[in-house]
Amino acid sequence: MNFDFDHGEILLVDKPVKWTSFDVVNLVRNYIRKQLGIKKIKIGHAGTLDPLASGLLILCTGGMTKHIEEFKGFDKEYTGTFVLGATTASFDLEKEIDFHYPWEHITKEEILAAVAKLTGTYDQLPPVFSAKKIRGKRAYDYARKDQKVIMQPKRITISAFDVQELNLPEIHFRVACSKGTYIRALARDLGLALNTGAHLSALCRIRIGPYHLHDAYTIEDLKSALKEE
Repeated sequence: MNFDFDHGEILLVDKPVKWTSFDVVNLVRNYIRKQLGIKKIKIGHAGTLDPLASGLLILCTGGMTKHIEEFKGFDKEYTGTFVLGATTASFDLEKEIDFHYPWEHITKEEILAAVAKLTGTYDQLPPVFSAKKIRGKRAYDYARKDQKVIMQPKRITISAFDVQELNLPEIHFRVACSKGTYIRALARDLGLALNTGAHLSALCRIRIGPYHLHDAYTIEDLKSALKEE
């Protein structure tokens, strides 16, 4: 494959769990510099994935970086797992479980009814452990210092919310949603709708607009492609 990184490329990458989005950007930037001898290269990602999430990350280089905001505006699709009966401060496993709640009484019918209520357009309250800007700083900067911060609701659309498998307390799901949706916050909202707690234990982004995870490079495949280049 012939890359033209200066003119502009769109790279689809399958981000591993525990990598940050910037880890992937830095790896690709360094490989381009070292393998291809390009000293200056513009590169950025079109939408962050949390470190504990895996899946599709879009990287843009050169002239394609001007389209990053356009890519960020695309709808997204995820698969993952919610766990009923326990909460964390971050709504996922970045933080330890803080409270336990009964869940054994919850029925499949109640879960499907709650899922239906959370499908559509409504105002979602973002997590305090998020990259939302508050007074010039990221919300998580305040949260990690135990400083109180007031989050503002954001209008989002959940266009599809499917329960793929129930293995209670685990709920395996697929969600298609608009820009700005926090799946971790959806876990919180599902727990509240069921009068219990819930958190996100696994998440994979499988689509961004017309781009799909099955077309993405793994990190090792991308390294190999850059070496061949």
